[in-house]
Amino acid sequence: MAKTTGWSRRDVLKQSGMLSVAGAVNVLAPATLHAAAPAKNGKPAAGQVLSAHEVPFTDGDFHDNLFTRIGLRPLINCRGTITAVSGSTSLPEVKQAMYNASLYHVRMDEMMDAVGAELGKLCGAEWGIATTGTAAATCQATIACIAGTDIEKSQALPYIKKKDQVVIPKTSRNPYDIGVRMCGAEMVEFSTPEELEAKISDRTAMLYILANPRWDDTPMSTKNLAAICKAKGVPVFVDAAATEPDLPNPHLAAGADLVAYSGGKCMRGPQSAGLLIGNKSLCKAAYFQGSPHHNYGRAMKCSKEETMGLLAAVRAWRKRDHAAEQVMWMGWMQQIADKMKGLPSVKATVLPPPPVGSIDRCPGVRIEWDAAVTKITGTELSRKLDDGAVRISLGGTGTRPDHMKSSVIVWAYILTPVEVGIVGDAIYEALTKPGVYPDPIVPTGEPASVAGNWAVTIHYVRGTGEQRFVLSQSGNDLTGEQQGEIYHAPFKGAVHADQVVLTSSLPVTGYPIPCNFKGTVKGNTMTGTVTMGEYGEATWEAVRA
Repeated sequence: MAKTTGWSRRDVLKQSGMLSVAGAVNVLAPATLHAAAPAKNGKPAAGQVLSAHEVPFTDGDFHDNLFTRIGLRPLINCRGTITAVSGSTSLPEVKQAMYNASLYHVRMDEMMDAVGAELGKLCGAEWGIATTGTAAATCQATIACIAGTDIEKSQALPYIKKKDQVVIPKTSRNPYDIGVRMCGAEMVEFSTPEELEAKISDRTAMLYILANPRWDDTPMSTKNLAAICKAKGVPVFVDAAATEPDLPNPHLAAGADLVAYSGGKCMRGPQSAGLLIGNKSLCKAAYFQGSPHHNYGRAMKCSKEETMGLLAAVRAWRKRDHAAEQVMWMGWMQQIADKMKGLPSVKATVLPPPPVGSIDRCPGVRIEWDAAVTKITGTELSRKLDDGAVRISLGGTGTRPDHMKSSVIVWAYILTPVEVGIVGDAIYEALTKPGVYPDPIVPTGEPASVAGNWAVTIHYVRGTGEQRFVLSQSGNDLTGEQQGEIYHAPFKGAVHADQVVLTSSLPVTGYPIPCNFKGTVKGNTMTGTVTMGEYGEATWEAVRA
């Protein structure tokens, strides 16, 4: 594989001045000790390096470390704080707090009482608790609203007898509301304040809202919905995972009882930590439902290291110069955009951070081009960078031969100054030296006849699923229905000679699952593979019914 032009291995390791202390030890890891806040002028702050005494553990470098030794390739993360690529880079203060916490033992209940009071002060709330991420905070908050600290109700979950419903705006449905559903609660959707009022009953345990400032000046604002719930004694929970923990807290000010944040996104705390703040008795009930107590949330154990790391992150958040960070990030994105000037068909647009209260408040740069001119699509460029000598992860669009309008987006959140240069150079090189990417080969010949009903078996890594495909055919074009054991979805696809392709989006509540079937037709049978996004790949076989 070709090395990224202009950047040496040592450049990658420096990461804004982060060389080993006095040459005695190697750097902890690329980017991990990068200072949290830039100078007021928007320039990067000097690299903040912890001493060898403060950080006693170091391990190799970008190309030789604990990950590479088990066959993994670390990456430069241009996607932002998403968990699939490890979230954010924890702050030096967080690393130090987690290490220091590991040296001592405490009573967990006493620790959470002390931390709860401190988090409350820092966040302008009555109380707070540390959790194992926002999903755990959602689950524990739901149980707190269902059962409080009633031990009988707690132990009976998920077999709820009374308060077994959570009301939710249809626009708030999302994959993370499984934190509510896993408690056994039924999600009751509504679209207007009037519907909410009508659907609240003595079975209603909680209102769930996904934070989004676009609703603030509408009848579906948190303030309006919370007022309805308050009048009926229903607690209000706001999932603000990927937003910033502003002070004063806008959700609490609007009437929410509980608000959850990720500790491992913009706050740069432990990746697996979450923050739940709000009403003291509800926060205490949420903690009661989790470890070390043997209740429904026992599996969501938040260690003393994660707890103290989260507290350190919240403290640091209150001290960071967020305006200067945004200026710095905008400068980085402009640097990448400037690198693309003059390239045929290429347009680079710096994306400013979204409004306060939005998720993932950081700038980005969108690079668009015509792949017919550059000879490389966005998906091909993304794969090329992922395979590079320095691995770079970013999203790309555009496929050949029918969708040659292409793009990639770089987000600033997790980058360092050195990485910005590496990323810009890598994209430029891919656009100017793309290599050869032939169009996919489409089989020729009469299309196989696949119209009709098919009994389908899907072989997952563990277990099998039974489905039915009902297909209609017009020449090479296919339409129909995928009938799963639980969910149904419309199909579209094509058949060329004996090769069949079918795509669907199973409407799983909160998060449709993309299904892409590819297979070979042999008379009254079909066999092939199916990819399902984050849910991986499986094999399938079908018999004409």
